[in-house]
Amino acid sequence: MDNGNLFQGAVALITGANKGIGFEIARGLGARKIVVLVGARDEGRGKAAADKLKGEGIDARAVPLDVTNPDSIARTAQWIKDQFGRLDILVNNAGIADWGKPSDVDLAKVREVYDTNVFGPMATTQAMLPLLRQSPRGRIVNVSSHLGSMAAASDPESPISQFLALGYNTSKSALNSMTVQFANELRRTPIKVNAICPGYCATDINGNSGPRSAAQGAVVAIKYATIPDDGPSGGYFDDNGAIPW
Repeated sequence: MDNGNLFQGAVALITGANKGIGFEIARGLGARKIVVLVGARDEGRGKAAADKLKGEGIDARAVPLDVTNPDSIARTAQWIKDQFGRLDILVNNAGIADWGKPSDVDLAKVREVYDTNVFGPMATTQAMLPLLRQSPRGRIVNVSSHLGSMAAASDPESPISQFLALGYNTSKSALNSMTVQFANELRRTPIKVNAICPGYCATDINGNSGPRSAAQGAVVAIKYATIPDDGPSGGYFDDNGAIPW
C-alpha cells in the first residue's frame, strides 16, 4: 500500500505522541510530508518532541491534549479548525496499562485505564469527526493490541491467554468494538476506521520489556493511516494482516 504522494500535505493528529510508538508514528507520517500534530498531555514534553521532529525536517506542531479532559479535546478541535479547517488523519494512540489478576485488581485503576484507553478515543473521535469530514479521505487509526483479541484470549493454547490485565485487555477489546461501530456509521463516507496492533514493543507502558522497537511498532499504524481509497475499513490488523477479533 505505497500511496506515493496521496497524503502529501495532509494534516495528522497523533495522541500520546511525545514518546514511544506515538512519537515514531508522528516521525513516520512526517517523513511522508504530512503535517504532524504532536498531541501530548504534558505541554513541555510535547514541545520537545515536536522540536526534535522539526530538527529532522518534519513539519511538526505541538498540541497540548489530554484525552481524558473534554475541555482539552474541544480546545484542540477548535485550534485545528482555526489553523487548517480540516483533519485528514487521527491516530488514537494515547494509552495506559494495568497488570494483575482480574480477581484482585483495583477497580479504580480499571476505571482510570478505561478513561484513557476507551472514553478518551471515543471523545476525541467525536470531536474530530467534523474536521475529518472536511477531508477528501479521512483516516482514523486506533492503536489496539493483540491482548484485545477475544479469540486469542479465549484459547488456552495461546500465549495471549497468559497475560492477565483486566483493565488493559478489556479496554482494548472495547476499543476494537468502538472501531467497528464508527466504521459502520461512516461506511458510506470517504472516512476509513481501523484498529491496529503494533506488537510487543519496548515502551514505558511495559517497562521497555518488548522485543520490538517503537519504530517497528509504528509501521503498521502508518500503513493504515495512509491506506488508499479502496482500502479496508472496520478491520483489525498487525504486520501480518488481519487479526482474529
